[in-house]
Amino acid sequence: MSKELFINKTLNECRAALVENGEILDFLMERGTEQQQEDFPSVGNIYKGKVLRVLPGMQSAFVDIGFTKAAFLYVDDAYIPTIEEQREIAEKTKAEQEKKARVGEVIPDELSTLGEHVNMRFRPDVSIESFLKEGDEIIVQVAKEPISTKGPRITRHVTLAGRHVVFMPFIEHTGVSRRIENETERDRLREILETIRPDGKGIIARTVAEGQSYKVLKSDYNMMVKIWKEVSKRSETLKAPSLCYQDLTFIQRVLRDITDEDVARVLVDDKDNLKEVEKFSDKFLPNIKGKIEHYSEDIPLFEKFNLDIEIERGLSNKVFLRSGGSLNIDQTEALVSIDVNTGKFVGRKNLEETILKTNIEAVREIAYQLRLRNCGGIIIIDFIDMEKEEHREQVYSTLLEALKKDRSKTNVLPISGLGLVEMTRKRTRDTLTRIMCEPCPYCEGTGKVKSTMTVCFELVRELIKSLKQNADSKKVFIYAHPEVTARLCDQDMDMIETLEETFGKSLIIRSENHYHIEQFEIFSQ
Repeated sequence: MSKELFINKTLNECRAALVENGEILDFLMERGTEQQQEDFPSVGNIYKGKVLRVLPGMQSAFVDIGFTKAAFLYVDDAYIPTIEEQREIAEKTKAEQEKKARVGEVIPDELSTLGEHVNMRFRPDVSIESFLKEGDEIIVQVAKEPISTKGPRITRHVTLAGRHVVFMPFIEHTGVSRRIENETERDRLREILETIRPDGKGIIARTVAEGQSYKVLKSDYNMMVKIWKEVSKRSETLKAPSLCYQDLTFIQRVLRDITDEDVARVLVDDKDNLKEVEKFSDKFLPNIKGKIEHYSEDIPLFEKFNLDIEIERGLSNKVFLRSGGSLNIDQTEALVSIDVNTGKFVGRKNLEETILKTNIEAVREIAYQLRLRNCGGIIIIDFIDMEKEEHREQVYSTLLEALKKDRSKTNVLPISGLGLVEMTRKRTRDTLTRIMCEPCPYCEGTGKVKSTMTVCFELVRELIKSLKQNADSKKVFIYAHPEVTARLCDQDMDMIETLEETFGKSLIIRSENHYHIEQFEIFSQ
């Protein structure tokens, strides 16, 4: 199927969506001025940082890279092994993986080959405090952007991504993206990479390297080596904390990372962005050069192709399926729960067929929503219970197939006896909801407020306590939200009259429109 790339700019906001048959395959967004973007620790940026604290109990360290929140460095990402150690552990890891039984299905990303080749815990016997001290200045790369209250996660295992290959100056490894499934092509690429890569360095062929020549791959590799030499030279003169290398601009990252060779059309609604797209494609994407168009219609680009509607669906907790079923998606700090419901869908034949059809439809929508929302961490999917084993297998295989469109690495366990699927999804940037939304100032992010009846009884309990403690007072003033005061004065409730008779006091109630519904105050006079 042909794909289309839409790039929209609104003042200081830039959005890009890769679309196939009206479905968003990838969505990226960046906000702020150029200076603000430079001041954000984007994935891929390289810094000269200063170690603030080393925590032996957590086998980690906090590093100052020039931002408000210190960056987090784990021991696995902090230790740079020798070539001999890498070769030794690579052989050991390979032998262990052959013996190890696979649990669940893994849909890999482009760098999965590195994790399969080398266990990044090179020296389990080495503690972080033995090679890292407070005050040390080290070169690090952002591996994960700040998410929620957490600072960026960093690594010393630097990787520089080109259009076709990834260069690793510290890890000796030759790999081919697991997304390239043809074994003959994998072998061809591996042979080319072996001739390009010098001892002690690493190189991985990205998915778009499929079918590319030695000359193209060599040119890409040489460019990454040149960039690394410039970064190394610059880091020697800089004082920590400092930025040594900033990854490509937003438009360039979009074209490098999410644009495929089979993109049929690129629509850009900003002339400056259009020039940047044309310039980058001339050098790296000649196949899309004649497919770039300037969008100049009055209707906004994302509105024209219904992308704004899709993004709005990605912000909602409830997503409706075409059949009438629905998904309830709840995101927390480390876990996403997805509940599948039949909703209005009643089916035509029997219950099992209705359940199967709903679950199959839900699977495709779930895979789509995970990509669109950029959900990560642990994901639990509660499918509608299926009695037949073949139906469970069908839903599971459909889920694995749908997840193949995802650029992020996922690990999916089979459907459990309770009808649940446990899976993980790798995430390097914040979710769509955290980027575009903020906690509700009224409910303070809980999504709920106390009912007026609950607040009334809380107020009455506090009022009784106040009446007992201030026995000499003649009048008591009650200030509350209008809905609460209305319920207090409801003749059917008879709350105020009862209290006045019981305590022999005059209770004066006043409504305050600016009060929160849970707020009330009691004054005695």
